[in-house]
Amino acid sequence: MNPNAVREYLLHLQSSIVSRMESIDGGTFIHDEWQRAEGGGGISRVIENSKVLERGGILFSHVVGSKLPPSAAASRPEIAGRPWEAMGVSLVLHPRNPYVPTVHMNVRFFIARADANKASGEDVFWFGGGMDLTPYYGFDEDCVHFHRTNKDALDKLSPAYFPRYKKWCDEYFWLKHRNEPRGIGGVFFDDFHDGGFDHAFALQRAVGDAFNHAYAPIVERRMNTAYGERERDWQLYRRGRYVEFNLVWDRGTHFGLQSGGRTESILASMPPHATWRYNWAPEAGTPEAELLAKYVNGRDWL
Repeated sequence: MNPNAVREYLLHLQSSIVSRMESIDGGTFIHDEWQRAEGGGGISRVIENSKVLERGGILFSHVVGSKLPPSAAASRPEIAGRPWEAMGVSLVLHPRNPYVPTVHMNVRFFIARADANKASGEDVFWFGGGMDLTPYYGFDEDCVHFHRTNKDALDKLSPAYFPRYKKWCDEYFWLKHRNEPRGIGGVFFDDFHDGGFDHAFALQRAVGDAFNHAYAPIVERRMNTAYGERERDWQLYRRGRYVEFNLVWDRGTHFGLQSGGRTESILASMPPHATWRYNWAPEAGTPEAELLAKYVNGRDWL
């Protein structure tokens, strides 16, 4: 197990994604370093009110703690409360143009250290991550491209991974209180340690390295599409769903807050503007209704 190699990779990944997004947007991400009282810290790279990105956060963190929070030990309750170490890159990009989808990506590495009170205890590690796309207007070409890029990346390790983690993504990014998905999905995995450290680390790199290829072409294809007040209003309404998921259901948000993480960085995933309406639905036959009926439904795009 080599945590330093993971850290070096994650820092490089953050820089490569920032560079690619800056080349598209023309603006500059601020560089904000922070320290955590209990141990560790991070680097937040954030852009706001720019040409293409209304808000974007590409965040690196490497933190340690004395007691693993319940949100990080949901599938292994026996390790809750152990000393722990976590590092990762998490990003959310909220474009200004409603025809450009919002995107989320996260790759992370956890170590639950051996319990000093148990002679038989040993360090436990796992990787997690994935990416998912949340469009406001549907385009088959974009959906197929996003899923195809993820499949090609995972197929290099195992043809079983994409269908398994595509399904997991559809199930995870689900708003239970509304009985609807957040977007068109992608891939998601957690508690992954199959094949030992090297193989599990390779899966993390496969996802991280695929991000620019999966998302940047979609942004470049849609960012100059003309739009008006109607499209903007729909975008803000759908962003409300994004906020609901992140605050109510997302384990990453819960872990960050439960572990005493930096709130300003954790909530950088929130859109700068969002709206809610009471008991409203788009009119049948509109592009907005088509998004819900045809695109946001967990379908197999490949």
